[in-house]
Amino acid sequence: MIKMQVIGNLGKDCVVNTVNGKNVINFTVAHTEKYRDSQGNQQEKTTWVDCAYWTDRTAVSQYLLKGKQVYVEGQPEARSFQRNDGTPGSSLSLRVKDIQLLGGRGEMAGGGNFQAAAAAATNAGPSGGAEESDDLPF
Repeated sequence: MIKMQVIGNLGKDCVVNTVNGKNVINFTVAHTEKYRDSQGNQQEKTTWVDCAYWTDRTAVSQYLLKGKQVYVEGQPEARSFQRNDGTPGSSLSLRVKDIQLLGGRGEMAGGGNFQAAAAAATNAGPSGGAEESDDLPF
């Protein structure tokens, strides 16, 4: 198995789709690296990763908004294609197994695990929220 980990910002709000009766959350993560070239000039390179998160817990989609910083982990897939002008192109996609919110756009510090948040939202009682606790999870 090949595993890929990406930390980056969402390029746009996610989209929830249903394919063959299964839910998938699609989003794009931009990872930018800064480096100095051989002449000492500051350079930037951005890699865009198309992500597909197959899950029944679509409540997490409300948090996957443009500009949010996330950590995603899963199985990578490289694709080759031909552009409309005839030139070759390629894309990097990721079948997401785990996703965590890291921050962005004035978010609270500390982030959170979407799988845990989705489970809490799914298992919430009639009041619609999880019980508050003074215990820290770490």
